Amino acid sequence: MKRTDWLIGAVAGAVLAAGGITAAVAATDDSSGSGSGSGVDGAPSATSADAGFARDMSVHHQQAVEMSYVVRDRTKNEEIRRLAYDIAQTQANQRGMMLGWLDLWELPKVSEDAPMKWMGMGDAPAGDDGALMPGMATNAQMKRLGELNGRKAEIYYLRLMTAHHKGGIHMAQGCVERCAVPVERRLAQGMVESQESEVKLMADLLKARGTKP
Repeated sequence: MKRTDWLIGAVAGAVLAAGGITAAVAATDDSSGSGSGSGVDGAPSATSADAGFARDMSVHHQQAVEMSYVVRDRTKNEEIRRLAYDIAQTQANQRGMMLGWLDLWELPKVSEDAPMKWMGMGDAPAGDDGALMPGMATNAQMKRLGELNGRKAEIYYLRLMTAHHKGGIHMAQGCVERCAVPVERRLAQGMVESQESEVKLMADLLKARGTKP
């Protein structure tokens, strides 16, 4: 499959998922109630955990999708390519859902608040070496990934994605604890479970390559 075909599939899936999930939110959540200082009646406020999670995790997911596209073109190993495809598809779909919620709530997709302020982390350093949020790769790391091939690219991707998932798990757990919209909490819990499983898989893949995270 060409990269363009892969991207089209991810985008199409995200659009369909966003439409379905926004309809579900509209139909089931009249008590999302973390305050409606902005947005439609009954919607979370712009500063709520619900909105903060949707915004920040959308950004976090976008980088995971980009990393997965990069490694797909840097290795011929079918196991790594299949993992990268699964991550890209899943996170593109979930990103579409979260952006769809923000549209439904009539809230901005970009906030003036620091990333993860809704978790009480806005005044803390976002990550090592200038990463936007914990677990996210830096521009230098993304550039390095694009320069590697074969086994070296596989190992570097697995290490970057392991750190990325751990940061994502932490954020998703924050939503499970703080978000008021039930369907959003369910999505966040699903992220925790699926990404914990993938972290274990990536540890096995690294071990098979004679290294560790």
